[in-house]
Amino acid sequence: MNFNFENQLIAIAAFMFIPVTVLIYSKLRNPFVASVPLGAPGGIPFKNSQINILIKIFKCLEIAGISLLFLAAAGPSLKTSETVWMNRGADIIFILDVSPSMAAIDMDGRNRFTAAKTLLSDFVSQRPSDNIGLVATGEDAALLLPPTSDREALLLRLEQLRIGEFGDGTALGMGIAVAAYHLEKSGAKRKAAIIITDGENNAGAIHPETAAAMLLDIGASFYVIAAGSAGEVPIDYTDPFTRIRRTGIFDSRFDAESLRRLSASGGGTFISAPSLDAFAAAFSRIDDEEMTVLRSRVFYKKYSLFFHFLTAAAVILVSIRFFKNFLLRAVL
Repeated sequence: MNFNFENQLIAIAAFMFIPVTVLIYSKLRNPFVASVPLGAPGGIPFKNSQINILIKIFKCLEIAGISLLFLAAAGPSLKTSETVWMNRGADIIFILDVSPSMAAIDMDGRNRFTAAKTLLSDFVSQRPSDNIGLVATGEDAALLLPPTSDREALLLRLEQLRIGEFGDGTALGMGIAVAAYHLEKSGAKRKAAIIITDGENNAGAIHPETAAAMLLDIGASFYVIAAGSAGEVPIDYTDPFTRIRRTGIFDSRFDAESLRRLSASGGGTFISAPSLDAFAAAFSRIDDEEMTVLRSRVFYKKYSLFFHFLTAAAVILVSIRFFKNFLLRAVL
């Protein structure tokens, strides 16, 4: 968004008019002083300070009104730009594990879930032409948002997502199957499903490897990001249903080999992310491997603000004239 004037010389004259007028006005004696004799002729006159303040305010408003007339004559306008992508990017669905184990704090002082949401948000911002969707998986799985270019809606839903929102289990197969179902309907040339988890499948009616094979059948890329490290790590989260805070030490035992087999079943890629740096590197790798050639055009729109400035000037000047002719005359 850019604000400018069609006639720069008139605009400069308008901005010069204000200080010059104020300087001239300050050097001249104020002719609008109301003197009223008290008592007999020859009595002591007094100056009505409130009237003088009103006069000064009116003078300032007159200067502002005339300045707005100059600015209106300069042709004020507002220019906006809009980027239109000429080719379609990839359709990508993220499958995010929201089970309580994702609250384990082993990502440089942050828990796995918070780190995943931050990196996912950054990834989304760097892929403007892609349609990106979101699936959450816990004891059950659900599509939170289908592949969309609406970044505001996607980031808002991601921000609202809470650990434990879908129960205590991890239904990896259900989450992958939901993503595969929606990607199968996609008309994009490139399709990808990315699952972020720290555990093994322990819920749901669909085996993860069966669901991964569905992605292979529809020609979608598949990435499995194993977030977190093995061993004892602190955990801290608030149950979204009971509002009870749960803290303690969590024995992280996710099976990396089962996740490797899962990625192989879908013809995909397994990426281990035991630290925040490795987690960020996983997203960078996916960004590189799912690169699309982007073509775009920028369209500009210009909106004239002439009548806005003219209307403001007219309202100010007419109002001042009204107050001078009626109110001040009634007072004096």
